[in-house]
Amino acid sequence: MFLLFCAAPTVLISHVIETGKTPSITPSIFLIIAGVITLWAGMYFWRMDTSAPRDEPIRFNRARRKVYVYRFRRNGLKPFSRSAWGARVEVYDWDNLHAEACSIYGAMGSGGSIQTVTLAVLEPGTHKVVDRFHFAHDIQQGEMYWAMAQLFMQQGPQALPLFPRPPRDWNNEKIRFNLARRLAPKVHWPEAIDLESRSAPPDEG
Repeated sequence: MFLLFCAAPTVLISHVIETGKTPSITPSIFLIIAGVITLWAGMYFWRMDTSAPRDEPIRFNRARRKVYVYRFRRNGLKPFSRSAWGARVEVYDWDNLHAEACSIYGAMGSGGSIQTVTLAVLEPGTHKVVDRFHFAHDIQQGEMYWAMAQLFMQQGPQALPLFPRPPRDWNNEKIRFNLARRLAPKVHWPEAIDLESRSAPPDEG
């Protein structure tokens, strides 16, 4: 479909050049609409492929009781906008987070069910959800990650299990075998947020 849309403006221009006549108004409007749709959709999918960062990490700071989320924002209605696209860091209070398991059924080639775990941000003192962000790709993985996050925030790093391998650094190109991820923008935390998310409040040393 996209190839046909892309070819439509070319066919119209070739017709005008060869005959010196413009086609009737109805085909012209269709070709113009097809060209606009092609341009919009092409830019949207191009930015989806090239603007998304290599990873969207989450940092848990026990001393500050804060959670720092590196999130990729996009807006399908504004594919040409610079401000509507890009990675941003959101900071949430740990006490306002609540894990949610979600199962969605739909017609897909690999099966019918998609299971995810998201973290809901609640308005302080209420159950009103003001924001959500992705946490895990399936419920079993999400339960494990959420249990480890709770252990860390409640008891500290000594409560976590020992892992035989160090955490993967998605910015390290030497371990990247996926060309799309290798070309994707690296994860870059703003300097002030990077320091804050790794440290305790001043009064705690």
